[in-house]
Amino acid sequence: MRILIAILVFSVIVIFHELGHFLLAKRNGITVTEFSLGMGPRLLSAVKGETRYSLKLFPIGGSCMMVGEDDDDDSQGSFNRASVWARISVVAAGPIFNFILAFIFAMIITSVIGYDPSRVLQVEEGSPAQEAGLQEGDVITKFQGKHISIGRDLELYLTLHGLQDENITLTYERDGEEHEISYTADSQTSYLLGFYYMPEGEPEITQVMVDGSMMDAGVQAGDIVREINGVEIKTSQDLQDYISENPLDGSEITLGIERNGEIRQISVTPRMTKQVDTGFVYNLYREKTNFLGVIKYSAVEVRYWISSTIESLAMLIKGQFTVNDLSGPVGIIDVIGDSYEEAKSEGTVMVWMQMLYWAILLSANLGVMNLLPIPALDGGRLVFLIIEAIRRKRINPNVEGMVHFAGFVLLMLLMVFVMFNDIRRI
Repeated sequence: MRILIAILVFSVIVIFHELGHFLLAKRNGITVTEFSLGMGPRLLSAVKGETRYSLKLFPIGGSCMMVGEDDDDDSQGSFNRASVWARISVVAAGPIFNFILAFIFAMIITSVIGYDPSRVLQVEEGSPAQEAGLQEGDVITKFQGKHISIGRDLELYLTLHGLQDENITLTYERDGEEHEISYTADSQTSYLLGFYYMPEGEPEITQVMVDGSMMDAGVQAGDIVREINGVEIKTSQDLQDYISENPLDGSEITLGIERNGEIRQISVTPRMTKQVDTGFVYNLYREKTNFLGVIKYSAVEVRYWISSTIESLAMLIKGQFTVNDLSGPVGIIDVIGDSYEEAKSEGTVMVWMQMLYWAILLSANLGVMNLLPIPALDGGRLVFLIIEAIRRKRINPNVEGMVHFAGFVLLMLLMVFVMFNDIRRI
């Protein structure tokens, strides 16, 4: 059941993306030869009018095939025969429909369980934050220059960027008025190995910090900690207990790291890291809102996931993530399945909310990824169309075709690599 639910969520997102292309193509008089869900050989298909509707074997994508889309066919009803702005609308419709779908799902979630206001839940007694005037109940609207709409905005900023120094500037709202404060936060130094791992189950590494000792030692996301200084580690709790009982210092430690079923020994030296304490606890719990609030915070929800995707891409480019951290359809289906299993104990409503939550994330993610200016993706096609609109002359179809083909080959190679990693992790 978990796999079927996950495939259903993934399929709805893909269908809606392709539906955007399909509807705009029809609207502009472009002939759609096939509208399909999945890739590979057809399992089911039916022809209605000029279009074949197909369900294919592998549930990892979809397509909306139009006459003249990938060749120089200029006949009546072909993609090439349409105006450049009509073609731009057809190509852009897929990602835009993903954002629309994410907004629809966000409205359902926000209507049922609300949103997470960026409210201060607690201010540490005697902390610089309290001395600067911050109080419980204040709503943070800006932090270190970044606009904050929900609690997760603040969480995302702190997770991805952390605090580079003790100087904090934030804006909060109290009784309808905004106030800006600046203060020097408390900080402490501690020794860290530089990695994050699963909170439960096997101590699988989920992220390796850039410039950390673990990255220098070649440790990757997906590796599993099996031993530390000769002590066997079976669970994440074992690892937590060991570090609690044996605080890290500047001394070298030995780790047994499992990868692909093989355990290798590495020696690493924890590095001193400064940790800054904001001096307050912020809210991540959801609360109900009125109809206008539902509309507003549904848009905020979609914006949050778009921002998360863009931030993650930026970190990938900077080397803070690696391609080993990426997940494809297999990994996504597995994670959604796990989420479904965890939510079952909380009742049907929470199962639906959790599935919709994943649908919002994936739909917004797919929209952003498809807008990237990469050949073979919608964004790559848009680049050529925009250049054509500016030049008022089409780029040589053969040149464009070769560029998109090269991009397609690279994307397929990346997909195979990511799929292999996904299967290895399961």
